[in-house]
Amino acid sequence: MPIDENAVFLPVRIAVLTVSDTRGLTDDRSGDTLVARLTAAGHVLADRAIVRDDVPVIVETLNGWIADPLVDCIITTGGTGVTGRDVTPEAIEQVQDKAIPGFGELFRWLSFQTIGTSTIQSRACAAVARGTYIFALPGSTGAVKDGWDGILATQLDSRHRPCNFVELMPRLMER
Repeated sequence: MPIDENAVFLPVRIAVLTVSDTRGLTDDRSGDTLVARLTAAGHVLADRAIVRDDVPVIVETLNGWIADPLVDCIITTGGTGVTGRDVTPEAIEQVQDKAIPGFGELFRWLSFQTIGTSTIQSRACAAVARGTYIFALPGSTGAVKDGWDGILATQLDSRHRPCNFVELMPRLMER
């Protein structure tokens, strides 16, 4: 997919949320990987947090960032599996206005190239909530790399053609 080098790059302000009952900032390799990739691409880390696998806690954090005019996009890592504690998609459903089903579909297709049929255990998803993008990735560093490198790096680049998520930002609140 081509990048139009003549177009202006517009940095996106991204908040990173790690959902985990076991990780902290000192051992959050997936969150670190995501932060490194988004800042290397020229985007702004708007905020970062780690919360436990608990729907009300995740929803509260998401709502705070959705209401913050300095956050354009939220990327979560963790909590997208099929176990009882994996509740990130359920939390996103509570705040979303519109789902972006193609994100999860494309993520699983890309992930299949790396981990084969195990990708079916992922419930990676995306949505728009009150003008803010939310992308939920699994908690492994490999999944974060697949999601960022294979989808988000280009879709969050305003120079990507033929279209990208950034150019739609001013229109997300249209009615």
